[in-house]
Amino acid sequence: MKVAYIGLVGDVGGTNARLALVDSTGRIRNPKTYAASEYGALTDVIADYLETIAGRQRPDKAVLAVAGPVVDGEIEFTNLDWRVSEGELIGTFEFHAAKLINDFAAQALAAPVLDADDLRVIGPKLKGAEGAPVVVLGAGTGFGVSMVVRTERGDIPISSEGGHAAFAPYDGVEAAVWASLRRTHGRVSIERILSGPGLHALYRGLADVRGVAADLPDEKAVLAAGQAGGDLLAEETLDRFCEILGSVAGDLALTCGARGGVYVSGGIAPRMADRLASGGFRRRFEDKGRLSDYTRDIPTSLIVHPYAALVGAARVLEQLEGSRL
Repeated sequence: MKVAYIGLVGDVGGTNARLALVDSTGRIRNPKTYAASEYGALTDVIADYLETIAGRQRPDKAVLAVAGPVVDGEIEFTNLDWRVSEGELIGTFEFHAAKLINDFAAQALAAPVLDADDLRVIGPKLKGAEGAPVVVLGAGTGFGVSMVVRTERGDIPISSEGGHAAFAPYDGVEAAVWASLRRTHGRVSIERILSGPGLHALYRGLADVRGVAADLPDEKAVLAAGQAGGDLLAEETLDRFCEILGSVAGDLALTCGARGGVYVSGGIAPRMADRLASGGFRRRFEDKGRLSDYTRDIPTSLIVHPYAALVGAARVLEQLEGSRL
Protein backbone atom coordinates (compact mmCIF):
# COMPACT_ATOMS: atom_id res chain seq x y z
CA MET A 1 0.00 0.00 0.00
CA LYS A 2 1.31 3.44 -0.94
CA VAL A 3 2.36 5.55 2.06
CA ALA A 4 1.12 9.14 2.18
CA TYR A 5 3.72 11.56 3.50
CA ILE A 6 2.73 14.91 4.96
CA GLY A 7 6.26 16.26 4.97
CA LEU A 8 10.00 16.19 5.51
CA VAL A 9 11.56 16.77 8.93
CA GLY A 10 15.17 17.33 9.84
CA ASP A 11 17.55 17.79 12.75
CA VAL A 12 20.66 19.61 11.60
CA GLY A 13 23.51 20.16 14.04
CA GLY A 14 27.14 21.07 13.75
CA THR A 15 28.20 17.46 13.15
CA ASN A 16 25.26 15.54 11.69
CA ALA A 17 22.14 16.19 9.64
CA ARG A 18 19.27 13.78 10.29
CA LEU A 19 16.35 13.70 7.86
CA ALA A 20 13.13 11.70 7.82
CA LEU A 21 9.62 11.63 6.41
CA VAL A 22 6.40 11.91 8.41
CA ASP A 23 3.37 9.93 7.29
CA SER A 24 -0.29 10.85 7.64
CA THR A 25 -0.46 9.19 11.08
CA GLY A 26 2.42 11.32 12.41
CA ARG A 27 4.87 8.43 12.34
CA ILE A 28 8.51 9.18 11.51
CA ARG A 29 9.76 7.04 8.65
CA ASN A 30 13.03 6.42 6.80
CA PRO A 31 15.38 8.36 9.12
CA LYS A 32 18.86 8.80 7.74
CA THR A 33 21.94 10.50 9.16
CA TYR A 34 24.50 12.43 7.10
CA ALA A 35 27.90 13.80 8.12
CA ALA A 36 27.64 17.57 7.69
CA SER A 37 31.35 17.87 6.87
CA GLU A 38 30.80 15.92 3.65
CA TYR A 39 28.43 18.52 2.18
CA GLY A 40 28.80 22.12 1.11
CA ALA A 41 25.25 23.17 1.91
CA LEU A 42 22.11 21.93 3.63
CA THR A 43 20.27 21.91 0.32
CA ASP A 44 22.81 19.36 -0.95
CA VAL A 45 21.97 17.06 1.96
CA ILE A 46 18.23 17.39 1.36
CA ALA A 47 18.66 16.76 -2.38
CA ASP A 48 20.68 13.63 -1.59
CA TYR A 49 18.00 12.39 0.81
CA LEU A 50 15.13 13.06 -1.60
CA GLU A 51 17.04 11.23 -4.31
CA THR A 52 17.04 8.12 -2.10
CA ILE A 53 13.23 8.16 -2.06
CA ALA A 54 12.84 8.71 -5.81
CA GLY A 55 9.76 6.99 -7.14
CA ARG A 56 7.86 7.56 -3.92
CA GLN A 57 5.59 10.45 -3.07
CA ARG A 58 7.65 13.58 -2.61
CA PRO A 59 6.82 15.66 0.49
CA ASP A 60 5.37 19.11 -0.13
CA LYS A 61 6.19 20.60 3.29
CA ALA A 62 9.30 20.67 5.45
CA VAL A 63 10.20 21.54 9.02
CA LEU A 64 13.89 21.57 9.86
CA ALA A 65 15.31 21.88 13.37
CA VAL A 66 18.62 23.71 13.04
CA ALA A 67 21.53 24.47 15.37
CA GLY A 68 21.49 28.21 15.88
CA PRO A 69 19.16 31.21 16.05
CA VAL A 70 16.53 31.47 13.31
CA VAL A 71 16.04 35.13 12.34
CA ASP A 72 13.36 36.14 9.84
CA GLY A 73 13.16 32.61 8.49
CA GLU A 74 16.89 32.28 7.94
CA ILE A 75 19.67 30.44 9.75
CA GLU A 76 23.41 31.00 9.76
CA PHE A 77 24.68 27.95 11.63
CA THR A 78 26.65 28.66 14.78
CA ASN A 79 29.14 25.78 14.44
CA LEU A 80 28.92 25.10 10.71
CA ASP A 81 29.70 27.14 7.61
CA TRP A 82 26.17 26.85 6.19
CA ARG A 83 23.36 29.33 5.60
CA VAL A 84 19.82 28.61 4.44
CA SER A 85 16.40 30.29 4.41
CA GLU A 86 12.82 29.08 4.28
CA GLY A 87 12.44 30.87 0.93
CA GLU A 88 15.44 29.00 -0.50
CA LEU A 89 13.99 25.68 0.60
CA ILE A 90 10.64 26.48 -0.99
CA GLY A 91 12.27 27.66 -4.23
CA THR A 92 14.74 24.79 -4.50
CA PHE A 93 12.44 21.89 -3.67
CA GLU A 94 9.04 23.37 -4.60
CA PHE A 95 7.69 22.89 -1.11
CA HIS A 96 4.30 24.48 -0.44
CA ALA A 97 5.60 25.52 2.98
CA ALA A 98 8.89 25.31 4.88
CA LYS A 99 9.71 26.17 8.47
CA LEU A 100 13.04 26.51 10.26
CA ILE A 101 13.07 26.16 14.04
CA ASN A 102 15.87 26.01 16.57
CA ASP A 103 16.99 22.42 17.20
CA PHE A 104 16.53 22.66 20.94
CA ALA A 105 13.11 24.23 20.50
CA ALA A 106 12.26 21.02 18.65
CA GLN A 107 13.72 18.96 21.50
CA ALA A 108 11.64 20.96 23.96
CA LEU A 109 8.47 20.32 21.93
CA ALA A 110 9.26 16.61 21.94
CA ALA A 111 9.92 16.32 25.67
CA PRO A 112 6.29 16.45 26.92
CA VAL A 113 5.13 13.78 24.46
CA LEU A 114 7.95 11.24 24.80
CA ASP A 115 7.14 7.84 26.27
CA ALA A 116 8.68 6.64 29.52
CA ASP A 117 10.92 4.28 27.52
CA ASP A 118 12.38 7.32 25.75
CA LEU A 119 13.58 8.81 29.04
CA ARG A 120 15.94 7.84 31.84
CA VAL A 121 15.17 9.41 35.19
CA ILE A 122 18.08 11.23 36.85
CA GLY A 123 17.77 11.36 40.62
CA PRO A 124 14.48 10.79 42.44
CA LYS A 125 11.36 9.91 40.48
CA LEU A 126 9.23 13.03 40.71
CA LYS A 127 6.16 14.38 38.99
CA GLY A 128 6.53 17.83 37.51
CA ALA A 129 4.03 20.58 38.26
CA GLU A 130 1.03 20.31 35.93
CA GLY A 131 1.09 22.92 33.18
CA ALA A 132 4.43 24.40 34.28
CA PRO A 133 7.23 25.19 31.78
CA VAL A 134 9.83 22.58 30.89
CA VAL A 135 13.44 23.11 29.84
CA VAL A 136 15.64 21.03 27.55
CA LEU A 137 19.40 21.50 27.49
CA GLY A 138 22.29 19.55 26.09
CA ALA A 139 25.90 19.41 25.02
CA GLY A 140 27.11 18.34 21.61
CA THR A 141 29.14 20.34 19.11
CA GLY A 142 27.79 23.31 21.07
CA PHE A 143 25.42 23.75 24.01
CA GLY A 144 21.69 24.14 23.37
CA VAL A 145 18.91 25.45 25.57
CA SER A 146 15.19 25.85 24.97
CA MET A 147 11.94 25.77 26.89
CA VAL A 148 8.27 25.06 26.33
CA VAL A 149 5.46 27.07 27.86
CA ARG A 150 2.28 25.02 28.34
CA THR A 151 -0.93 26.86 27.42
CA GLU A 152 -4.58 26.03 26.78
CA ARG A 153 -3.91 26.54 23.07
CA GLY A 154 -0.97 24.16 23.03
CA ASP A 155 2.73 24.05 23.74
CA ILE A 156 4.76 27.11 22.74
CA PRO A 157 8.50 26.60 22.22
CA ILE A 158 10.84 29.41 23.20
CA SER A 159 14.28 29.32 21.65
CA SER A 160 17.32 30.77 23.36
CA GLU A 161 21.07 31.08 23.10
CA GLY A 162 21.52 30.09 26.74
CA GLY A 163 24.67 28.16 25.94
CA HIS A 164 26.43 31.49 25.43
CA ALA A 165 25.55 32.76 28.90
CA ALA A 166 28.54 33.14 31.21
CA PHE A 167 29.96 30.11 33.01
CA ALA A 168 29.84 30.43 36.81
CA PRO A 169 32.51 28.43 38.70
CA TYR A 170 31.22 26.44 41.68
CA ASP A 171 34.46 26.01 43.63
CA GLY A 172 38.17 26.74 43.58
CA VAL A 173 38.95 24.03 41.02
CA GLU A 174 36.41 25.40 38.57
CA ALA A 175 37.60 28.95 39.24
CA ALA A 176 41.10 27.86 38.22
CA VAL A 177 39.74 26.19 35.06
CA TRP A 178 37.76 29.38 34.32
CA ALA A 179 40.92 31.48 34.72
CA SER A 180 42.79 29.19 32.31
CA LEU A 181 40.03 29.47 29.71
CA ARG A 182 39.79 33.22 30.19
CA ARG A 183 43.44 33.63 29.32
CA THR A 184 42.75 31.87 26.02
CA HIS A 185 39.27 33.06 25.08
CA GLY A 186 38.51 36.16 27.10
CA ARG A 187 34.90 35.75 28.19
CA VAL A 188 34.09 32.16 29.21
CA SER A 189 30.63 30.93 28.21
CA ILE A 190 28.89 27.73 29.31
CA GLU A 191 29.57 26.28 25.86
CA ARG A 192 33.32 26.67 26.38
CA ILE A 193 33.05 23.77 28.85
CA LEU A 194 29.76 21.99 28.17
CA SER A 195 30.33 20.85 24.59
CA GLY A 196 32.52 18.39 22.75
CA PRO A 197 35.43 20.84 22.40
CA GLY A 198 34.63 22.05 25.92
CA LEU A 199 35.10 18.57 27.37
CA HIS A 200 38.68 18.58 26.11
CA ALA A 201 39.17 22.15 27.32
CA LEU A 202 37.98 21.05 30.77
CA TYR A 203 40.44 18.14 30.64
CA ARG A 204 43.32 20.50 29.84
CA GLY A 205 42.21 22.94 32.51
CA LEU A 206 42.09 20.23 35.17
CA ALA A 207 45.53 19.04 34.06
CA ASP A 208 46.85 22.57 34.72
CA VAL A 209 45.21 22.61 38.14
CA ARG A 210 46.62 19.21 39.08
CA GLY A 211 50.05 19.91 37.59
CA VAL A 212 49.99 16.85 35.32
CA ALA A 213 50.33 16.31 31.58
CA ALA A 214 47.23 16.41 29.36
CA ASP A 215 48.22 13.58 27.03
CA LEU A 216 44.86 12.80 25.42
CA PRO A 217 44.45 14.59 22.06
CA ASP A 218 40.71 15.31 21.90
CA GLU A 219 37.32 14.89 23.56
CA LYS A 220 36.75 11.45 22.03
CA ALA A 221 39.91 10.15 23.65
CA VAL A 222 38.97 11.75 26.99
CA LEU A 223 35.51 10.18 26.89
CA ALA A 224 36.88 6.74 25.96
CA ALA A 225 39.60 6.81 28.63
CA GLY A 226 37.25 8.08 31.30
CA GLN A 227 34.66 5.42 30.53
CA ALA A 228 37.26 2.65 30.45
CA GLY A 229 38.70 3.61 33.84
CA GLY A 230 42.32 3.73 34.94
CA ASP A 231 43.00 7.29 33.73
CA LEU A 232 42.32 9.39 36.81
CA LEU A 233 42.41 12.74 35.02
CA ALA A 234 39.97 11.58 32.33
CA GLU A 235 37.65 10.15 34.98
CA GLU A 236 37.77 13.38 36.97
CA THR A 237 36.98 15.30 33.79
CA LEU A 238 33.84 13.27 33.11
CA ASP A 239 32.70 13.52 36.72
CA ARG A 240 33.28 17.27 36.77
CA PHE A 241 31.53 17.67 33.40
CA CYS A 242 28.40 15.99 34.82
CA GLU A 243 28.53 18.13 37.94
CA ILE A 244 28.84 21.35 35.96
CA LEU A 245 25.97 20.20 33.76
CA GLY A 246 23.91 19.74 36.91
CA SER A 247 24.72 23.25 38.13
CA VAL A 248 23.79 24.78 34.80
CA ALA A 249 20.59 22.74 34.59
CA GLY A 250 19.57 23.95 38.04
CA ASP A 251 20.32 27.57 37.12
CA LEU A 252 18.17 27.24 34.01
CA ALA A 253 15.36 25.67 36.03
CA LEU A 254 15.39 28.72 38.27
CA THR A 255 15.63 31.14 35.35
CA CYS A 256 12.74 29.60 33.42
CA GLY A 257 10.56 28.50 36.32
CA ALA A 258 10.78 24.99 34.86
CA ARG A 259 8.80 23.20 37.54
CA GLY A 260 7.39 20.92 34.85
CA GLY A 261 10.76 19.23 34.46
CA VAL A 262 14.28 19.58 33.10
CA TYR A 263 15.40 17.29 30.28
CA VAL A 264 18.99 16.62 29.28
CA SER A 265 19.70 15.85 25.64
CA GLY A 266 22.53 16.31 23.15
CA GLY A 267 25.14 13.98 21.76
CA ILE A 268 27.36 13.67 24.85
CA ALA A 269 25.05 13.08 27.82
CA PRO A 270 23.60 9.72 26.66
CA ARG A 271 27.15 8.36 26.58
CA MET A 272 27.55 9.36 30.23
CA ALA A 273 24.17 8.06 31.40
CA ASP A 274 25.52 6.06 34.34
CA ARG A 275 27.66 8.97 35.54
CA LEU A 276 24.74 11.37 35.30
CA ALA A 277 22.70 8.98 37.44
CA SER A 278 25.47 8.48 40.01
CA GLY A 279 24.64 11.58 42.02
CA GLY A 280 26.92 14.47 41.11
CA PHE A 281 24.56 15.94 38.54
CA ARG A 282 21.53 15.86 40.82
CA ARG A 283 23.46 17.12 43.85
CA ARG A 284 24.63 20.19 41.98
CA PHE A 285 21.19 20.63 40.36
CA GLU A 286 19.56 20.90 43.78
CA ASP A 287 22.30 22.94 45.46
CA LYS A 288 20.83 26.41 44.99
CA GLY A 289 21.17 27.92 48.45
CA ARG A 290 17.92 29.48 49.62
CA LEU A 291 16.12 28.04 46.55
CA SER A 292 17.26 24.44 47.06
CA ASP A 293 13.76 23.40 48.12
CA TYR A 294 12.49 24.75 44.79
CA THR A 295 14.89 22.76 42.63
CA ARG A 296 14.60 19.68 44.85
CA ASP A 297 10.99 19.22 43.66
CA ILE A 298 11.82 19.43 39.93
CA PRO A 299 12.20 16.13 38.01
CA THR A 300 15.26 15.67 35.82
CA SER A 301 15.48 13.17 32.95
CA LEU A 302 17.85 12.12 30.22
CA ILE A 303 16.32 11.90 26.73
CA VAL A 304 17.39 8.61 25.15
CA HIS A 305 15.10 8.74 22.09
CA PRO A 306 17.48 8.77 19.08
CA TYR A 307 15.38 11.23 17.06
CA ALA A 308 13.78 13.51 19.66
CA ALA A 309 14.27 16.67 17.59
CA LEU A 310 12.50 14.98 14.69
CA VAL A 311 9.57 14.25 17.00
CA GLY A 312 9.38 17.96 17.85
CA ALA A 313 9.71 18.97 14.20
CA ALA A 314 6.88 16.58 13.37
CA ARG A 315 4.64 18.41 15.87
CA VAL A 316 5.32 21.66 14.01
CA LEU A 317 4.73 19.91 10.69
CA GLU A 318 1.29 18.85 11.88
CA GLN A 319 0.52 22.51 12.59
CA LEU A 320 1.57 23.41 9.04
CA GLU A 321 -0.62 20.61 7.71
CA GLY A 322 -3.54 21.86 9.77
CA SER A 323 -3.09 25.40 8.49
CA ARG A 324 -3.25 24.21 4.87
CA LEU A 325 -0.45 26.54 3.83
